[in-house]
Amino acid sequence: MYKISKKSEYFLYKYLNAYSPTVDAQKIWMKYIEQYSDSIETDNYGTVVGVINNKNTFKIVIEAHVDEITWYVNYITDDGIIYVAGRPLTHSKRVNIHTKNGIIDGLLPYKTPTFIDIGASNKKEVENLGVNVGCMVTYPDDFFIMNNKYFVGRALYNKIGGFIIAEVMRLIKEKNVVLPYGLYVRNSVQVGNNINPNIAIITDVCHDTSIFDKKINGEVKSGLGPVINYSPSIHNNLREQIIFIANKNNLSFQRLISPSPLCTDAYYKNGVISALISIPIRYMNTTVEMANKKDIENCIHLMFEILKNIDINENFKYLENHLS
Repeated sequence: MYKISKKSEYFLYKYLNAYSPTVDAQKIWMKYIEQYSDSIETDNYGTVVGVINNKNTFKIVIEAHVDEITWYVNYITDDGIIYVAGRPLTHSKRVNIHTKNGIIDGLLPYKTPTFIDIGASNKKEVENLGVNVGCMVTYPDDFFIMNNKYFVGRALYNKIGGFIIAEVMRLIKEKNVVLPYGLYVRNSVQVGNNINPNIAIITDVCHDTSIFDKKINGEVKSGLGPVINYSPSIHNNLREQIIFIANKNNLSFQRLISPSPLCTDAYYKNGVISALISIPIRYMNTTVEMANKKDIENCIHLMFEILKNIDINENFKYLENHLS
């Protein structure tokens, strides 16, 4: 059974604490996977792809996306108070304003009205510090481990997926697994289909529904395993292969109905056989998102076994054309 090592945990610590909007997190992720990749590909927006067996014509993608709660400076008053645009903010918090001169500390005291105070007396002082309309704002909260079993941080959604696929790639290389296909490990800024794979297996997060109405949201709980998703954009035959491999390896998992839009949609729209495996987290879109360490370990183990054992010769088509 796979266990997260201290070395991998340190990588996770650095990766989660780095800022996604400034591409710092992607730089750390790329440096980590370089040692396990035959080649690296990047795009104009910071998406990074590590490739194994890039000469193979049959391609499998495993994918996560980089995300973080972020706002933009939207308006600066004559008194030096800063208003931002974006999703509702958590108040009574410190924030970081990212400028060309570096990070400026700020305070977000109230929920209503929502503004940031950086201790400036007027608009000119704010601007002299490098703050202008368009500067990005993030939370500074760091990653930590709670009760020896929960990973807690501001950006587990979905940087924890980036950690998972990087670890899967590491296991494949270190255990000298020979793959009969090209493997593309894609940590995306924007989910897309520029690789044109045959199969795509996406990692994401979903809600731990302990505090939600289970009749509406389903029953998913942290600590009971990764979540295998059901949706029109998820291929039934691929999902059943994944379930078979999980059961064969005695890996616990949960099931969830996932309405669109999903991260698989970009592949589904182009006819790519795709599946989604999620990590249940508590308090999504806050600075204290929580994921159970055991779920993450099981997900890494499951994805490793999938890539080792997936039958790429299976006919995944729902219908056969007997006239062709």
